[in-house]
Amino acid sequence: MGLKDRTPTTVEEYLDYKARFSNWGRWGDDDQFGTLNHITPKVTKEAASLIDTGRTISCANPLATHSVVPDQFRNPRPADHNMAVHERGSGDYIGVSYHGFVNTHIDALCHFFTKSVVAGGRLYNDKDPALVRDSGAATHSIDNWQDGIITRGVLYDIPKFRGIDFVDLENPVEGWELQDWADTQGITPSSGDAVLIRSGYSAFWKAHPNLEMTFPPNTPGNAPSIIEFLYDTNASLLGWDLQESGHREYDYPARIPVHEVIIPHMGMPILDNANFDRLAKTCEELNSYVFHFTIAPLVVEGGTGSPVNPIAMF
Repeated sequence: MGLKDRTPTTVEEYLDYKARFSNWGRWGDDDQFGTLNHITPKVTKEAASLIDTGRTISCANPLATHSVVPDQFRNPRPADHNMAVHERGSGDYIGVSYHGFVNTHIDALCHFFTKSVVAGGRLYNDKDPALVRDSGAATHSIDNWQDGIITRGVLYDIPKFRGIDFVDLENPVEGWELQDWADTQGITPSSGDAVLIRSGYSAFWKAHPNLEMTFPPNTPGNAPSIIEFLYDTNASLLGWDLQESGHREYDYPARIPVHEVIIPHMGMPILDNANFDRLAKTCEELNSYVFHFTIAPLVVEGGTGSPVNPIAMF
């Protein structure tokens, strides 16, 4: 790539990413936090100092309780929400299959292996995938992060940067573009940052109401070169509204190439399907694209991730 010569990641470079950006052993053999280790107490305290107005913004989509018509792929298992109304009150039941392309969630480090188990795939930090069973994951599960993820969030508003409503399929977000955005906003990327990339999810789907999604994705989003930016800046996590771009300059040997490097090799959590529309408007209004950022995953023992409601605070 990349950040220096501003060229899309080649297949050879992509394959090299797996070793080049590996964090295996960096924080010890028993590490359960991966790049969240970049969020030191000092980083969290500095993030708290960004709170000025006390204004808070949710970065979550509502749980998707209905199929997307005509697109059956985006939400094949709608969330269950069953109400029980009594004489003196009410209750409800919620069940959700949150991984996928609609519900806002965070991926734990047990969610992806380096390759198939048959081909010798491993978990982050060279752990045996046999530790992930039907009864739950015995390592790298979401409950390791039960104390919350609290750091500085930085919104990279690429549609605003490009002067468009949403990132188009043929021009995915590249790593050097993130640095360019930071430069225009006077932001110095810092160790522990939550890198939050807005591509314009809502505007894209409003403009393409009849598009039927496929897998690998046929939707716009991010190119593999963002991996280099994430590693070089010591980011703690990646958050995005649109995931990997369906447009590929090269034929990468991966279905979702960013996921398949940064989770099992780099040890980086991903906040999938966030909604940054209200956040973008607030950042523009306050002329600040940095803020206090919190994610509190559900404590699901052995879980592969969790639905979340990320909160930005100014």
